[in-house]
Amino acid sequence: MSNISVRLPDGKCLELPTGTFVLDVARKIGPGLAKAALAGRIDGKVVDLRTPLVRDTALEIVTAKDPAGGDVIRHSAEHVMADAVKRLFPKAQVDAGRSDHSEKFQYDFLVENAFTPEDIAKIEQEMNAIVAEKADFEREVVTREQAEKLFASMGEELKLSRLADIPDGAEITIFRHGGFVDLCRGPHVQNASQIGAVKLLESSGTYFRGDETGPKLQRIYGTAFASKKELAEHLERVEEAKRRDHRRVGAELGLFHLDALAPGSPFYLPNGMTLYNELVRFVRDLYPKYGYREVMTPQLFRSDLFKTSGHYEKFYDDMYWFAGSDEGEELGVKAMNCPGHCHLFGTSKHSYRELPIRWAEFTRLHRNERSGTLNGITRVRTFAQDDAHIYCEPEQVPDEIDRFFQMTAEIYQKLGVDGIEMAVSTRPEKFLGEPADWDVAEKALIEAVERAGFQCRIKPGEAAFYAPKVEADFKDVLGRAWTLATIQIDMAMPGRFGLRYVGRDGEFHQPAMLHRAVLGSLERFIGIYIEHTGGDFPFWLSPVQVVLLPIADRHAPGAAGICEKLVAAGLRAEVDDRSETLGYRIRDAETQKIPLTLVIGDDELSRGTVAPRLRRSKQALEAMAADELISTLRIANVERRSAPFA
Repeated sequence: MSNISVRLPDGKCLELPTGTFVLDVARKIGPGLAKAALAGRIDGKVVDLRTPLVRDTALEIVTAKDPAGGDVIRHSAEHVMADAVKRLFPKAQVDAGRSDHSEKFQYDFLVENAFTPEDIAKIEQEMNAIVAEKADFEREVVTREQAEKLFASMGEELKLSRLADIPDGAEITIFRHGGFVDLCRGPHVQNASQIGAVKLLESSGTYFRGDETGPKLQRIYGTAFASKKELAEHLERVEEAKRRDHRRVGAELGLFHLDALAPGSPFYLPNGMTLYNELVRFVRDLYPKYGYREVMTPQLFRSDLFKTSGHYEKFYDDMYWFAGSDEGEELGVKAMNCPGHCHLFGTSKHSYRELPIRWAEFTRLHRNERSGTLNGITRVRTFAQDDAHIYCEPEQVPDEIDRFFQMTAEIYQKLGVDGIEMAVSTRPEKFLGEPADWDVAEKALIEAVERAGFQCRIKPGEAAFYAPKVEADFKDVLGRAWTLATIQIDMAMPGRFGLRYVGRDGEFHQPAMLHRAVLGSLERFIGIYIEHTGGDFPFWLSPVQVVLLPIADRHAPGAAGICEKLVAAGLRAEVDDRSETLGYRIRDAETQKIPLTLVIGDDELSRGTVAPRLRRSKQALEAMAADELISTLRIANVERRSAPFA
């Protein structure tokens, strides 16, 4: 038997027989690691511990300290849940589980009656009993015929249907623990004792394969962690996430309205429109500094444009199409800005002296997102992006990427978005362009990330079909990861559109093209930012920055006069003179997250002073002249400072 070389994260290489399991490598390294091992990672992909190694490879051992370890624990708990259901409801058929185990797991079951809360409690109790049995998980490669015979003997008709989805020639694996067996790719823990704590969250009805004409199934959601402490911390984060849910906060603060009449298309209320416009103005104000100029392209194009760009073939189902007035005319609603920008670039001649050309656009985009994927304003059908495309000479690409990092850092610093991690997504299985060109572009992006002072993670195969990209990943206060800023080197569109510029040698050359966004979708960013801040926005971004509270009716005219001065200074101020108690109005201003409250009474009006009360403060600051306050707030607003009195 020949040997293979296994390279470990510390650079050490082990010479091992071909077919050695990942778990055997962990044992070779040491008994402590072998005991803690949950999975392996080969060339960035997480694999089961029972996976045989058949070629020279780089290998990491995944433990509970690795975020991927939690995914493996939850995936394994998913199987334990199905085992518990089968023990309690022997006639139940098991359908499919969940592909994303980053936070929870799920299984769908065909049962006679819908699960009750009492059933869910019994299933969770049975899961804990199964975990206590400490049964080993076993991986087995089977033939299609063996799998069909196995699941047919078990009466698992839904599983036989899922088995038919596996392409001919693909490896078929099953996993067993105790008396339970299921069709699964894995990976799974060594044994059930590594599932430290489980919690079932809810159940709901669904349909087999999402087809309303098919069998109605019962879905159970749950989560699991390596310890009870981690589970408790997660459940607290879940509750905090509910309190911060952008749909809830958005309604409470009067930012937007979501309506079934316009699915995936929010109605912006005045406060929400202020927030939206202030974000746009913030980014727009930086355009002169970073050399961007705005353009506006049409909302409707003939399908020829998208056939040229490649979106017609790759993105057709995600766009809106309809017949034009001319015979045979097919029109597409704009879902992205890049094809229009490329066409616009090609309508005139360009010289190297003009490059880089940086075009930005904020117009609305529309995508045919499936109804089941819509989520508040973070996943919508209509949105705008702080979108830009850069056309430059190939040798200018590194400088343009560096400029992108500088602009991103400046914007995020003002917004209080920190802890950014950078990753490069590499080419997917289906892509446009030449592999060699992708290799060069991916290398350039990795070098740019490292040049900017970041450690570069790799996301294998996650790039768009036309370009590798840098992704700025941000973790919010709840520890959830979001991709915000992106920059991509386009490998296809300049060539597909025949873009040219006159070079320094007087000959025509193809420009390099970069796609760039810092906030990304404004709707998505606003939703994320609401949840990150809980609606507690920086002073300069708050829809209402100052509220004036006259103590009595006689103080209302004076409060209105101060309000007029604040508004004249460019501040967003309002007078709340409702016939409610002062305490009620102060609490309401706090609930509405208004940064500054000014109580106006006899003393303030006679002395020309105000005593500002900061949000979350139980007492006012020292009194100051009203004009002094207005000047201070105006400067804080212009400089986009978060706390004018910090």
